[in-house]
Amino acid sequence: MLEGIYLPIITPFSDYEIDFKSYKRLIDHYVDRGISGLIPLGTTGEVSTISEYEYEEIIEKTIEYTKNRVPVYVGLGGNNTYKVIKQLKIVEKYAIEGILSVGPYYNRPSQDGIYEHYLRISEATDLNIIIYNIPYRTGRNIENETIYRLSGLKNIVGLKDASGDSKQSMDLLLNPPKDFSILTGEDMFLYLSLALGGQGGILASSHLHTDEFIEVYKKAKENDFASALDLWKKLSKFIPLLFQEPNPSPIKYCLKKMNLIDSEEVRLPLTSISRKLGSKLEDFL
Repeated sequence: MLEGIYLPIITPFSDYEIDFKSYKRLIDHYVDRGISGLIPLGTTGEVSTISEYEYEEIIEKTIEYTKNRVPVYVGLGGNNTYKVIKQLKIVEKYAIEGILSVGPYYNRPSQDGIYEHYLRISEATDLNIIIYNIPYRTGRNIENETIYRLSGLKNIVGLKDASGDSKQSMDLLLNPPKDFSILTGEDMFLYLSLALGGQGGILASSHLHTDEFIEVYKKAKENDFASALDLWKKLSKFIPLLFQEPNPSPIKYCLKKMNLIDSEEVRLPLTSISRKLGSKLEDFL
């Protein structure tokens, strides 16, 4: 079972190149904080703007800098099933725990198509697979019935749930598949997810106040929900600020202010945050 707070780590850039000096600084910082695992090359890592050469280089450096201190799940998904299977051969060269694989986007497959997509990926690898359901980006929801079917496959071990549908999320949490981790990808849903039996979260906002996110998780697992709620009330005030403009621009702005990265640069078509949001974030920081 995957449990805890997993970090979908940003990719720092400088003059359009990957800033591996800052990347190592980030990894050391978050591993020392006690996160449960790292997930490079996800949405927050701006994977859609990463070249094939850079993609493999980031995996290699992540393994080098992590030094087996925490498990690593690599973002690997797409809307061409056989291309994803081919890319598996790249990630399988490295000592990673598994992949985080987003639902097929743009071509809007049926639920049977989604099931077959993940089935073929599962059959092609021994790596663990976390399903990533984020329909506001992909254009297609992965329904609970499909998740139940997929949970029976040998190496599909969990779900990053960013369905945006609280009823769907609660129904799944109250009737979870056996030996299957439900990790929220909706940052504001963490406390409620834990209260309903969820195993944790894969949360972009845990780049900031990481210790408090981990403490909320620990208190919840100790059934001390009153203490967890006190912490959560403070955390929940800043989370919406981080998503007022496209992720990960606000997070990178904060990390630069905290001297954890040398530049807040994002790659087009993303741009840096507005002055108005910058002022709000500085007040928060």
